[in-house]
Amino acid sequence: MLDDFMIRAALAGVGTALAAAPLGCFVVWRRMAYFGDATAHAAMLGVALALAFETSVFGGVLAAALLMGVTVTTLSGRGFAADTVLGVLAHSSLAIGLVAVSFLSGIPIDLMGYLLGDILAVGKSDLAVIWGGALAVNALIAWRWSALLTATVGSDLAKASGMDPQREQLALTLCLAVTVAIAIKVVGVLLIAALLVIPAATARSLSRTPEAMAVTAAGLGSLAALGGLGLSYRLDTPTGPTIVSLAAAMFLASVLITGLRQTT
Repeated sequence: MLDDFMIRAALAGVGTALAAAPLGCFVVWRRMAYFGDATAHAAMLGVALALAFETSVFGGVLAAALLMGVTVTTLSGRGFAADTVLGVLAHSSLAIGLVAVSFLSGIPIDLMGYLLGDILAVGKSDLAVIWGGALAVNALIAWRWSALLTATVGSDLAKASGMDPQREQLALTLCLAVTVAIAIKVVGVLLIAALLVIPAATARSLSRTPEAMAVTAAGLGSLAALGGLGLSYRLDTPTGPTIVSLAAAMFLASVLITGLRQTT
C-alpha cells in the first residue's frame, strides 16, 4: 500500500495535521501566531546547516526551531518587545537561511520544495518521522494538558496552583519545534504557521470546550490535507498552497455560519 505515492502523501498530510491541530489550539489561545511563524522561518536556516554538514534535515530543522524558540523567550524577558524580537528574528533567520543555501554548491537543493512543501515526494522513512513526531507531540500535550490550560489562562493562576509557567512554555516550544520539523516536507517553511493556526481558528467558533476544539481542529486539518491533496491532483496546482487555501476556505465558511447563527 505504501508503494503508492498518493497513499504516502495522504498519510503524511493527516499525520502533520494531527500534530499541528492540538498545538495550534494553544497557539491561538495564547496569541502565539507570530511566534509560530518565526519558528517556522528558522527552519530554512536549519535546512541550510543540515545540508552543509551532511546531517539529517529533520535534526537540523528541529535544532534551529528550538534555538529560535529559546532565543525569543529569553530576549522577550529582557526589555525587548516580543513583537519586535519576533519580527527581527523571523525575517533575518529566513533571509540568512536562503543566503546560506545559495553557497552550497554541488548539492542538489529543491528550494521551492522546502519553501512550499513537496508532499508528493514523501517516502516511507519520511512517514515514520512524521507519524513518530505526531505521536510524540500529542503524547506530550496529553500529559501536560491540564497544566498547559492553566498556564494559558494566566501565569499567576498557574503559580498559585503550584505550576511553573516557564516549564509549560518550554513544553509548547518543544512541541512547536517538532511540528515544524515534520511539517516542512508537507507544506514548507512559508506555510507551516498557516497549518497551525487556520484549522484551530476554524474549530474555535465550532466548539464549546477546549478538548472539543482540539479534536475538531484535528478533523478539519486532516480534511484540509486530504481535500487539498485531491484538488491539487485534479487541478495540477502546488499541493502545499492548495491545502492551506482549502483550510482558509473552511475558515471563511465557519465565519459565515457563525454570523448567520448570530443573526437568527
